[in-house]
Amino acid sequence: MTLAASKDVADQELPLAGKTVAVVHAAWHSCGSYQVNVSQAAVYKQLGARVISLAVREWPPGQSDLSSPRWRDYISHTQDMPADERYYANMPGAIFARPAFWGELYWPLIHGDHARATAAMTKFARLPDELALRSIDLIHCNHFFCIPAARNLSATAPLVIETQDVQALQYDLRNEGIFVVPPRATYDQLLATELDFLRKADLLVHLNAEEWETFEKLLPEMRNALVYPAVEEAPTGPGGGDIVIVASGNFPNTLSVEWFLEHVAPKAPHAQVKIAGNVDGALKTRNPALYEKWKHLFLGRVDDIGAIYANAGLVLLPTTEGHGLSIKAVEALSSGAPLIATPQAFRGMKVDPAQLANVALCASAEEFAAALEAAAVAGPAINPLAAGAARERNDTRQFYDENFSHAAYLRKIRDIVLPLVTP
Repeated sequence: MTLAASKDVADQELPLAGKTVAVVHAAWHSCGSYQVNVSQAAVYKQLGARVISLAVREWPPGQSDLSSPRWRDYISHTQDMPADERYYANMPGAIFARPAFWGELYWPLIHGDHARATAAMTKFARLPDELALRSIDLIHCNHFFCIPAARNLSATAPLVIETQDVQALQYDLRNEGIFVVPPRATYDQLLATELDFLRKADLLVHLNAEEWETFEKLLPEMRNALVYPAVEEAPTGPGGGDIVIVASGNFPNTLSVEWFLEHVAPKAPHAQVKIAGNVDGALKTRNPALYEKWKHLFLGRVDDIGAIYANAGLVLLPTTEGHGLSIKAVEALSSGAPLIATPQAFRGMKVDPAQLANVALCASAEEFAAALEAAAVAGPAINPLAAGAARERNDTRQFYDENFSHAAYLRKIRDIVLPLVTP
């Protein structure tokens, strides 16, 4: 191979070598959004870039020193962030003395205009002095409200925005449960602000099909890309006889498990289901009587959730609530195990689950219970689709590899961002 050819190969493998990419994100941890940020930093490093992470805390002002309790807590929970350099920003305590704080942030906030208020919080965040003269080749920014901080970092670098849901929907829901000084910001006002900020981007990235379709309609003039997040794979075996549900304690998961225990489990008496994850505490708080009746099924929080999937002969996705992509559903797909699932479990994915051979799709509690009881009586461990070797080849595993693996994520990010930073 000639020297020129060797360089061509290297350029293809590390097309961002010599470039600096800033991943700008909210200072959140222990959530799906943070895991997306980790994947972003990792993939840009794999593409050869030097990666800067800028974590922006929205509220409260002050406590800017990294030894403060708030920043110590954040940093302690984000040790796996793979960026080459990490920086942190939030509003200084002196912000209260600035008239702009009261006009651009406080006034919108008391009227429930979280779109304008949150964007102002990141606008007023004081960036570290070390970033003042840094040359940035690309900014990958998460959530529209971090755009002001991103543009304070660099006014000219190409800007990729990862929308991570229609934030106006979340803000409107938030206003339902809190006191808001009239006149209350309407959904249309919140959405208009969000869209105005998103128009500042060179490229919009969306994490699920529903979100992508929504923004294609709202911003047809923009370049919109569907890029599923990289989700850590679950083990594909060896398999076993366990029937499992894996669920964290968020509200949609709690409602889904509640539905399963009320309407499905009583009609599948032979199914000894194991429910892993901290949904137990959430259900106990919401519905103590139901929890007491079925508490023998709950394992609680499990340190090695991979072992739950590895030993499963059947995974249940009794999803009835939620919007956007379900990370737990993607984990289950990656395991390759036989699944019994509701159509709602596949929300945000461009796939017809009825075409996946190892999925039993059930649209009602009666169908779900019948499928579960039949599988329990037959014995999940003897299902030919449940063994480790078969699970590696099953349809759901193939779908995961093509759409949600780290390799798939790298390919998609590479293909959409290279035109922004290369001649």
